[in-house]
Amino acid sequence: MTRLRKMMIEELERRNYSQNTRRIYLYAVTEFARHFHCSPDQLGLDDVRAYQAHLFRERKLKANSICVYVEALRFLFVHVLKRRWTVDDLPYPKRPRTLPLVLRHAEVAQRINSAATARDRVILMALYATGMRRAELTQLKIADIDTQRRVIHIRGGKGRKDRDVMLSPKLLEAMRQYWRSLKRKPKIWLFPGGSAGDLEQPVNDKVVWLACDRAVDRADIHKRIHPHTLRHSFATHLLEAGTDIRTIQILLGHGDLKATSVYLHLSRRHLEATASPLDGLTRDSTTPA
Repeated sequence: MTRLRKMMIEELERRNYSQNTRRIYLYAVTEFARHFHCSPDQLGLDDVRAYQAHLFRERKLKANSICVYVEALRFLFVHVLKRRWTVDDLPYPKRPRTLPLVLRHAEVAQRINSAATARDRVILMALYATGMRRAELTQLKIADIDTQRRVIHIRGGKGRKDRDVMLSPKLLEAMRQYWRSLKRKPKIWLFPGGSAGDLEQPVNDKVVWLACDRAVDRADIHKRIHPHTLRHSFATHLLEAGTDIRTIQILLGHGDLKATSVYLHLSRRHLEATASPLDGLTRDSTTPA
């Protein structure tokens, strides 16, 4: 391990960044150094600008992904190397505002029923039944499943915030079936599986991606679907069922209601309840002269 990498890891730990953020930031800085064949502390903002252009032109990354790279490099330069960096020096690329994909109820069921294994099935059910993020799901412990209160405790979610989500009876039954099918019972993690199947380590989020991909392939769904699609579907379906948006905000763990309000644009119930002004015109006014 290089001295600079060690310094960055220590700074990330001091600021209590999540494991997922640490992994992403370290990867981004490593890619930056690999591109220039040089240690990042020998590079400057002009090199970051050139690398940003490379990510757009050569690697064809989207603005959201490039923002993550820029944020990681900003952390390195400001907090580790103690250098000056302002938005004027290197502005973030403008992020497009696109609506997330939402599945119909039948598509969710089709996807769950197409799971390749019992574990894949429980993973997909848990994502849709609770709206949790994939990183939150990988960190679930057996002790977090509160069968008496029918809730799941999510510890240290995004922003290091804890919250409770509902425990569906169907999900609970699926979890029990999955547990009974395990030959080796884990003691800590609900979904164990570190390197070489280590029961003392949780699975990584790549396992969640693979569970999703396998189900999509087997279901023959021709849409670009990822684990977060089930989170979007969870929130939209709750809204369409009449759940108030503040409750959905709490369940999703959003710090700002604006992040949750995107589901108002996706809710069929809200769209259908709003009449087009065209429908208010009289018949005479819309009859051709």
